[in-house]
Amino acid sequence: MTDTVWWKRGTVYQVYPRSFQDTNGDGVGDLPGITARLDYLAWLGVDAVWISPVYPSPMADFGYDVADYCGIDPLFGTLADFDALVAEAHRRRLKVILDFVPNHSSIAHPWFAESRSSRASPKRDWYIWRDPAPGGGPPNNWLSNFGGPAWTLDETTGQYYYHAFLAEQPDLNWRNPAVRAAMHDALRFWLERGVDGFRVDVIWHLMKDAGFRDNPANPDYAPGSPEINRFAQVYSADRPEIFDVIAGMRAVLRQYGERVLIGEIYLPVERLVAYYGPDLTGADLPFNFQLIQTPWRADAVADLVAQYEAALPEGGWPNWVLGNHDQPRIAARVGPAQARIAAMLLLTLRGTPTLYYGDEIGLGHVPIPPDRARDPWEHNEPGHGRDPERTPMQWDDNPQAGFSTAEPWLPLAADWAACNVESQRSDPGSMLTLYRRLLALRRDHAALAVGGYREVPLGVAEVFAYERFADETVLRVLLNFGAATQDLPLPEGAWTVLLSTRPGRAGEPAGLTLALEPAEGVILRRAE
Repeated sequence: MTDTVWWKRGTVYQVYPRSFQDTNGDGVGDLPGITARLDYLAWLGVDAVWISPVYPSPMADFGYDVADYCGIDPLFGTLADFDALVAEAHRRRLKVILDFVPNHSSIAHPWFAESRSSRASPKRDWYIWRDPAPGGGPPNNWLSNFGGPAWTLDETTGQYYYHAFLAEQPDLNWRNPAVRAAMHDALRFWLERGVDGFRVDVIWHLMKDAGFRDNPANPDYAPGSPEINRFAQVYSADRPEIFDVIAGMRAVLRQYGERVLIGEIYLPVERLVAYYGPDLTGADLPFNFQLIQTPWRADAVADLVAQYEAALPEGGWPNWVLGNHDQPRIAARVGPAQARIAAMLLLTLRGTPTLYYGDEIGLGHVPIPPDRARDPWEHNEPGHGRDPERTPMQWDDNPQAGFSTAEPWLPLAADWAACNVESQRSDPGSMLTLYRRLLALRRDHAALAVGGYREVPLGVAEVFAYERFADETVLRVLLNFGAATQDLPLPEGAWTVLLSTRPGRAGEPAGLTLALEPAEGVILRRAE
């Protein structure tokens, strides 16, 4: 295959910096901690590390409230630490992707302090200010994604400012060319320091309806679900003007060679793929979270893959995600056995996969006692918090699982002494070994990295089957989502098991049928 762009062939690994490795004994992870674990990432076999926000911040939303777009919060280290991380990553041929948060700043950002100082402030129009509704109260019915109104009244100037998330996170006005220019300069600051790309936070929120019309009621709203779902976000997000904004960011990155622009987008497939932009001038990879939201059944997943593949624009490169810092972990959602076939699915579908730290050791749901809850969303709407998927990485059976010498900022899993990197590293049947072998297969076989995809209908409801192919190589993937063994027919020819989610089958020849055990996945290779 001739397509060698690194972000198409490679695999991305997300690090939540607070929870990866603490080196200074404060119970919170830091940049030197990430640097200290780069050898592990190289050994695992990933190609790029995506780092969640490390900018100066009051930490109202743990770094997603940025007070300076061109700095490092002392909690995580210094700019020198960041430069060292990038240099050491590149020395190991690992790319570095930085989280970029352009939709909103912190209330503590100097831009906002100046903006709210007066209605006549030169930066007033850098944020979204509106008069109260005619009868008083918020300008419209838009809600915060973290619960409650999305408008906060500033008593000094008598206007409301808009915040799609916390009141401490005022939204920037991307209709203002000065805002765009300032944010482009922030991108350049990090690109000049060697960053290989950006994951853009809530990219579909950047433009709002110019008329600030009320959002319509959501007929599918179910009591008990997050309050934001009461209305369809027709006017507060996913506006048509967004594509010009994304094209502007993309143009900045293209001045620096092979850099990648990834957009966080929670939208249905038909809207998601629009973010590739007209003539592919949008995001290189509009994040595809559909596997997180689709029922875990073979037929549902197969239908999703077919729908997504059919919807991709010509030349658009697919991508897949099983989890992230905002969503329950895959092992928590589907259980340990199914999490193994989920790993095989993620790393064998066509497109760029993103792994979330800890999933490779099978880290599952970690209960958080109420007095240890840290997520502001949990405080606003109990039961919807994201702390369970942000708990510390478990490295070994030393105190605090090797993450820190102090009590971690969030609790460890109860089974941390057994569920850790060191205990799984040499175990041929461990989840970590499975992930490492899958990643090695992606590197060794162009069919998996950049090859074609076709579904293989077998007529077995519990099994999802497909082939990946490149040149003369054909690999067949069989995934049993069910609880019964399935005897599956194979076309004539010599097939060999390259890898199974169950240890001990690699190298096994397959005849005209293959017995696929419950919750087992296999990759077969046909003799060329």
